[in-house]
Amino acid sequence: MSLQREIIERLGVQPTIDVDAEIRKRVDFLKSYVLKSNAAGLLIAISGGIDSAVTTGLCKQATDELSAETGKEYITLGVFQPYGEQADISDSYATADAFKLTHRVETNIGEAVDEITLEVEHSMKAIGINRHLSRGGKGNIKARTRMVMQYALAFDLNLLVVGTDHASEAITGFYTKWGDGAVDITPLSTLNKRQVRQLAAKLGVPQSVLDKAPTAGLWEGQTDENELGISYEDNSSYLEGKQIDPAVAAKLEKQYLRTEHKRSPIPGI
Repeated sequence: MSLQREIIERLGVQPTIDVDAEIRKRVDFLKSYVLKSNAAGLLIAISGGIDSAVTTGLCKQATDELSAETGKEYITLGVFQPYGEQADISDSYATADAFKLTHRVETNIGEAVDEITLEVEHSMKAIGINRHLSRGGKGNIKARTRMVMQYALAFDLNLLVVGTDHASEAITGFYTKWGDGAVDITPLSTLNKRQVRQLAAKLGVPQSVLDKAPTAGLWEGQTDENELGISYEDNSSYLEGKQIDPAVAAKLEKQYLRTEHKRSPIPGI
């Protein structure tokens, strides 16, 4: 079996999808897990990007249906998590408005991230390293701090933290792993980026969100495609079993093999 076929089967990506059926399947998946977990609903961090927007739409439909079916209120809590001033935070709020989220909070991570960064830099001096934390290192603190705040809310409100990870991120290891704080459930996991966009169009994601370049928001100007050097078009085509430029395919496979630790269970002995 080729590595491409092995990856596709492992991540569960289909070459084509029925959008309506995929939405129904994923909403039902969320509903079932909420009931099984005895949770009061779902929490989704809305970054302003397409993945969190699609996930928000699925979550809101799931909790609305549960409320109607059981007579008990289930909520979707939308969380906005800027670092200081976020230039595109209006897209986060536009997503919440599009899906009529009545429960929403903003947890600004700026001061917490800066304090943690300073403390880490101070600790490094004890081993003779006198420099600022790297850009990537501080980016990781941002990601982890966002998860700390999400779980603080989720714990006290009895909510499940929903992740936006999908197959196009899993293949490159560019997603929240266990060490980053993890999530409770990932309703997009067997879709590639192109298929996520298909669901977005059907669900009614705001156009401003659809038009944006994908980013994890780790630093100013950061985009997924520039950081990885692989376009989501090539990434999605590869996961649909199509032939792409051999050099790009090799780069994608190298990234997949290099990031295996992010997809594997925590090792023990």
